[in-house]
Amino acid sequence: MNFYYWFGYHLSRILAKTFFRFRILHRERMIQSGPVILVSNHQSYFDPPLAGNVSDRAIYFLARRNLLYVPVLGWVLPKLNVIPVDQEGVDRSALKGIIKVLKRGECALVFPEGERTLDGRLQPALPGLGLIIARTLAPVVPIRIFGAHETLPRGGGFHFHPITVVVGEPIYFSVADLQPRDKDLYGRLSQRVMDAIAALKLE
Repeated sequence: MNFYYWFGYHLSRILAKTFFRFRILHRERMIQSGPVILVSNHQSYFDPPLAGNVSDRAIYFLARRNLLYVPVLGWVLPKLNVIPVDQEGVDRSALKGIIKVLKRGECALVFPEGERTLDGRLQPALPGLGLIIARTLAPVVPIRIFGAHETLPRGGGFHFHPITVVVGEPIYFSVADLQPRDKDLYGRLSQRVMDAIAALKLE
């Protein structure tokens, strides 16, 4: 964990606890070593640092490529383990970047819905996550963020609202889960994880 990531990690936690009564439920379920795909619903721009707080180590995550052209952000985002992604169509270079990170034994954060929700509800999973699972068979830790949409909704203003992240039980995949290898494989794998996220509730 480099200095910039360490600083952002701790600053985001302090600010979230101070202003949003941020809490994490079942953090002990997080796999803290070896390759892990951390998978979350996507409600707001706050999601990457919120999700990242469930891990004791640095995680890698995708961010829109055009953010790298913004002054300051273009300098700092690569230091925060950002893998740039083009949101138009399927960016296979970004998926390859995630796969490379996992094969190094590290942790990557994926938002299977692809973009922030408009109404706070869960959206269908895209097949990209399924491709990553099929290529790596890395264990998946599903998490669900509650309250970030109310805090910073897409297309809306800023509000103070409690935010909670719930960590689910890890999902382990095997070669048997890749059968049948048909055109629906990646979609099935992605949706299996999305269903696990949907099952997580505030306690």
